[in-house]
Amino acid sequence: MSWQRIAPDAAAELIATRQPAVVDIRDPQSYGAGHIPGAVHLDGQSAPEFLAATAKSRPVIVCCYHGFSSQGAAGWLVAQGFAEVYSLDGGFEGWRWNNPVES
Repeated sequence: MSWQRIAPDAAAELIATRQPAVVDIRDPQSYGAGHIPGAVHLDGQSAPEFLAATAKSRPVIVCCYHGFSSQGAAGWLVAQGFAEVYSLDGGFEGWRWNNPVES
């Protein structure tokens, strides 16, 4: 198993059609200022609950600031048993140009 990179437009399509879990690994203030609709903030404190509550067969999209830190987090989620994990290319900064944001 391994993770894959996903472009914002492909991520938007995946969100619309398959309802993946979307996790945002940025700091709490950045997440609070704006994030992908439905995204959950994932950090060391929230990870155990996310792992327990999310089916390993559900796709997961990982979002960070610019698409670099999410790659490491995607690898970690694969190591936790998730079968389909994506790192969002361009991160939240790439997403927000052409896609909806909530705060």
